[in-house]
Amino acid sequence: MKDYITVIGGGLAGCEAAYQIAKKGIKVKLYEMKPKKFSEAHSNNNLAEIVCSNSFKSNLLTNACGLLKEELRRLNSLLIKVADEVAVPAGQALAVDREKFAEEVTKNLEQDKLIEIIHEEITNIEEISKDGIVIIATGPLTSSKLAENISKITGQDKLYFYDAAAPIVSKESIDFNIAFYGNRYEQEKKKDESIEEWKNRIENQDEKSYINLPMNKEEYENFCKELIEAEVVTLHDFEKKEIFEGCMPIEIMAKRGLDTLRFGPLKPVGFDDPRYAKRPYAIVQLRQDDSKASIYNIVGFQTNLKFGEQKRVFSMIPGLQNAEFVKYGVMHRNTYINSTQLLDETYNLKINKNIYFAGQITGVEGYVESISSGMVAALNAANVFKNDFQKCDKIIFSENTVIGALAKYISTPNEKFQPMNANFGILPELEGNRIRDKKLRYQCYADRSLKEIN
Repeated sequence: MKDYITVIGGGLAGCEAAYQIAKKGIKVKLYEMKPKKFSEAHSNNNLAEIVCSNSFKSNLLTNACGLLKEELRRLNSLLIKVADEVAVPAGQALAVDREKFAEEVTKNLEQDKLIEIIHEEITNIEEISKDGIVIIATGPLTSSKLAENISKITGQDKLYFYDAAAPIVSKESIDFNIAFYGNRYEQEKKKDESIEEWKNRIENQDEKSYINLPMNKEEYENFCKELIEAEVVTLHDFEKKEIFEGCMPIEIMAKRGLDTLRFGPLKPVGFDDPRYAKRPYAIVQLRQDDSKASIYNIVGFQTNLKFGEQKRVFSMIPGLQNAEFVKYGVMHRNTYINSTQLLDETYNLKINKNIYFAGQITGVEGYVESISSGMVAALNAANVFKNDFQKCDKIIFSENTVIGALAKYISTPNEKFQPMNANFGILPELEGNRIRDKKLRYQCYADRSLKEIN
């Protein structure tokens, strides 16, 4: 048998897996096809490149993704540690400078003497897994040749849905006669405040994570009209409408009804427009995307519009009339397997014990969720390796933890399986009487989880 474990894919799950395996004193060969070959959405030579939002979502323990991050912190996750180190202001969320994040993860793995990084595309899993363990962590943008090979191994002929990314604009091109800084609810005028006191408070807030662009009713309705009528990029097989709800293109959301965006990414709740001291009709938020605060992404604006149409329509947003688009939004194919039929709770392929999967290809959706799966697959692969491929107990996390609940979700038979983000709905209910207060209930979920993690 080989004296190392193979990890295919240098994304979030693959990098976490390689790190965790090396921590156990086991050699790792980490294969990444960049920079020899890039997917349609990648452009950075470093490992752990983030191609969609730069947000790792909420840090609050009363949020399932926030709890998942804390579980991973307590288990010494490399990628969460790096994310914390290169964080940029984002209120209660963890957002990162995506360039620094990729650089730091790459540097950490390159400096590990047990990890060999090989820049080469792998297309034949059967050959690699004959006499050794392999973790397939090629992510949602798995190359077509490898996807074909995975289809052959798993006996599946459909391995994809569509995902989308939001555009990024330069800060200096934003009109601050209209735009204002502030986090939801922190910026809203309090009942007992005078207008002067309120304006003074919001102007002197230490944390200015988001730039906000208020819209009145006429501006909002005109924007929605042009958004719905704008030209989109034609995609092969797009008629199948295999779009993940969590990354729904904004133009598709707009077609669901005039008020859909106002109750979604453009909801004005928790804000007052400093110009008029009242709540706007709708609001667009921009989130800091680098540590210098020089570029911002448009929150919730995943899109498949043609680049020219993005410039035309999104420039209708008050404050973005002269916006410089550093990067336009794109839609790309995401690959995932039907894990509910194929994997167990350790992300191990049932029909071939030498093969593990990790990351979004398993149907866990999101950055932190991918890191979680990479850790679980790695710990189990290392466990089997250490026991010289003999039968040994699997490392299965309790379903009371978000790590364990995600693993259970993707490995439990489900005819309507689709990618899943971390959420409290997949955890077992609390014992005893149901707690009506949602925040208190979620805090109890967190207490139970972290007790088991500890």
